[in-house]
Amino acid sequence: MHDMPVVIVTGASRGLGAAVARWLAKVQAAVTLVARSEEKLKNVAGDIRYLGGKPLIVTADVSNYDACRSVVELTLGRFGRIDALVNNAGIIQPISSVSRTEPDAWRYNIEVNLLGPFNMIRAAISSLCRQYGRIVNVSSGAASRVLKNASAYCAAKAALNHFTQVLAEENPEVTAVTVRPGVVDTDMQAFIRNEGVKVMSDEQVAYYRQLKDNGELEPPEIPARSIAWLALYAPQKFSGQFFDYDDPRITKFALKIFGENP
Repeated sequence: MHDMPVVIVTGASRGLGAAVARWLAKVQAAVTLVARSEEKLKNVAGDIRYLGGKPLIVTADVSNYDACRSVVELTLGRFGRIDALVNNAGIIQPISSVSRTEPDAWRYNIEVNLLGPFNMIRAAISSLCRQYGRIVNVSSGAASRVLKNASAYCAAKAALNHFTQVLAEENPEVTAVTVRPGVVDTDMQAFIRNEGVKVMSDEQVAYYRQLKDNGELEPPEIPARSIAWLALYAPQKFSGQFFDYDDPRITKFALKIFGENP
């Protein structure tokens, strides 16, 4: 049991988070699966067991600090330590111009995308420092690109990158990085294609639709493999940096560890 790495993955019920958890299971990791939907987490937990990992399901909304503290306590109670934390839970909503956005919706986006990682890190940091552990914050190209009608998402991801740099400076015992997972074929993209029509320009809508139609969206397994590798093996010199998922400093080693197929 003690040689199994122990990793917490948020937003683990589907898409990128579920794919990260499956790669981790391939190397017999213990994985705490965190999301709001227990039903979906049960399906992922079944995959984890089948692949040789040990799952723990915890339903939580990461915007709530007490819920995050509970995730950490339950993980420590079950597995005894925490080696890595993958902050993947995220939402794109509201898709709306600043002038038309509901203030509560804008605030909730920040609560999930920025306060969520803070909450999880704050709750787990002493355990992670003890293990010289790793923190992988899933960011986005939106951290540095202007995406009209996604001001909350852009602002949260930009802040997440800078927050991670400060965290890395404060805690040299941990290796903390942010990752751009690319444009991934997940529910978030489907939401943009369906809801974007209401507010985006025809040109912007066409761009997102054509990504799907032309097969340009990455299957979640590809960036997930890079994220899983970073969670287990990111070297200390990476700490504080923002990486692309397809950075060769990550992908060549990730392929070696995990192989081509999930």
